[in-house]
Amino acid sequence: MDRTTHQHEHHAHEQHTRAPHAPHHGGGASWRTAAQATLHCLTGCAVGEVLGMVIGTAAGLHNAGTVVLSVALAFVFGYALTMRGVLRAGLPVKQALKVALAADTVSIAVMELIDNTVMVGVPGAMDAGLSQLLFWVSLALSLALAFVLTTPVNRWMIGRGKGHAVVHAHH
Repeated sequence: MDRTTHQHEHHAHEQHTRAPHAPHHGGGASWRTAAQATLHCLTGCAVGEVLGMVIGTAAGLHNAGTVVLSVALAFVFGYALTMRGVLRAGLPVKQALKVALAADTVSIAVMELIDNTVMVGVPGAMDAGLSQLLFWVSLALSLALAFVLTTPVNRWMIGRGKGHAVVHAHH
């Protein structure tokens, strides 16, 4: 495809994706767009969070160590998932990292705050073994709650051209 055609399709894509973002009464993003962005972010976060909780629990790490490991892995996997897409779009690694940092940092931070607060707050969840239902139900609940509470944050950010909105310029 030639450059002009690609630019035209990119412009058409921008027009198409911007239209549903505009609410009926002022600036902002649609709830659907925010939910999609949050789900994208949650995918990377969940991989890191679950892996961190499983490794920390299986290794018998102290709760604080398990939380730190989970948060670190959530950021790594969250950024990696975003970078995969923008690298595929042709951005160099350094620019892709900048896009991922701008797109996902706030979203991942909010999700991690919520889901780790739930995990620590549910009595016995952090001390439950990997074979115990309490561990898995608490982890699932923490991720679901993180999704629900982070979606409005992402909606607000996307509506202001921040957060996951910066990724759309590179699709």
